Amino acid sequence: MSVAWRKNILIFLSLIFIIFSTACTDAATQTTSEKADVNTETGRNEEKKITIGFSMDTLREERWLRDRDYLVAKGKELGAEVFVEAAERDDAKQIAQAETLISKGVDVLIVVPHNADAAAAIVEKAHAAGIKVIAYDRLITNSDIDLYISFDSILIGELQAKKVVENTPKGKYVLIEGANTDYSSHLYRQGHMNILQPLIEKGDIEIVYSQWTKNWDPADALSNVETALRANNNQIDAIIAANDATAGSAIQALAGQNLVGKIPVSGLDAELAGCQRIVEGTQLMTVYTSIKDMAETAAKVAVKIAKGEKIHTNASENNGKINVPTILLEPVAVTKETIDETVIAKGFHKKEEVYKNVKKDD
Repeated sequence: MSVAWRKNILIFLSLIFIIFSTACTDAATQTTSEKADVNTETGRNEEKKITIGFSMDTLREERWLRDRDYLVAKGKELGAEVFVEAAERDDAKQIAQAETLISKGVDVLIVVPHNADAAAAIVEKAHAAGIKVIAYDRLITNSDIDLYISFDSILIGELQAKKVVENTPKGKYVLIEGANTDYSSHLYRQGHMNILQPLIEKGDIEIVYSQWTKNWDPADALSNVETALRANNNQIDAIIAANDATAGSAIQALAGQNLVGKIPVSGLDAELAGCQRIVEGTQLMTVYTSIKDMAETAAKVAVKIAKGEKIHTNASENNGKINVPTILLEPVAVTKETIDETVIAKGFHKKEEVYKNVKKDD
C-alpha cells in the first residue's frame, strides 16, 4: 500500500473519531440537561404541603360550625390543608382523634379542648412527635402549650355583668356559668364577680343561686334555672347566663313561669337565636366575638409556625404550669340598641334573619 493511501486512511479515521466524539458529547450534555429539568420538576412535586390538624370539642352548636368553616377556608387560601375532628364532648375520643391527626404527620395541631386538664395529654403526645400545639378559644391547663388564641374571657364576663347591672342594679341574681371543665368558664365567672362583688358587699345584689353547666349542655342549664326558680319561689331579678345556648335554656325556664321579658338574661356568641331573642325583647344582651377573625388568625399563625416564622403575641396566660404566649382579641357587648351596628353591620347575621320574628310596626 502506498504512502498516499495510508495518509488518506489515517485522515478518514480521524474524521470519524471526531464526529463520533462530538455526537457523544452532545448526547451526554442533552441527557444531563434533561435530568436537571426532571430533578427540578420533581423538586416542585415533592414540596410538602402544609397540613393543620383541628381537634374540636363539638360541632353541635352554631358557632363551632362557623369556626370550622372559617379556619378551613383560610387555611386553603394560604395553601394549607386542614383536617378536622370533633369529639362531641368525649375526652377519650378527643385524645384518640388527636392521635390520629398526629399520626398523619400534621405540621401544627389546633385544639379546642373539652376538658382543659385532660387535653394536656394531647399536647404531650404532639410534642413527642415534634408537632406544636395551639389552644383555640379555650386554654389547655398544666401543659407546655405553644400558643393560646382567644378573646379576653375576663372582659367577656365583665361585659355580661355590666349590662345586667345597668338594667337591674339591685336584686336577687342567678348565675348560670359554663362547664366547670372549661378554663374559660372560670375566667367568665371571674369577670362576673369583678363587677358583682362590690355590689354584693354594698348589699345591693344577692346571689341566690350559682351553678356550673355540665358540658355546656342546654338541658343541664334548663334544669339549673328551674331549680333556682323553685328554690326562690320565682322571686329572682336577673340571670347571668354564660352563653347564648344557656341563655336560651334560662328563657325557656322563665317562659314556664310567665316571666319571659321580665327578667334580664345575658349571653355570649351572638348566635342567631340569641340575636333574635334580643330584638324580640326576651334576652337582654349577648357578646359578639368575631369568630371569623379568631379562626383566620389561628390559620395564619399555624402556617407561620409550620414555616418557622416568628409569631407576635399581645398577652400571656398562666395555665398552671407555664405562662403561655397568647393572642387575645377584643369582644363587643351587643344589645337591642347596638345590634344593627355590630352583628348586622359586620355581616355576621343578615338583618332579615335577626328581625324575622319581629313585626314591621315594632
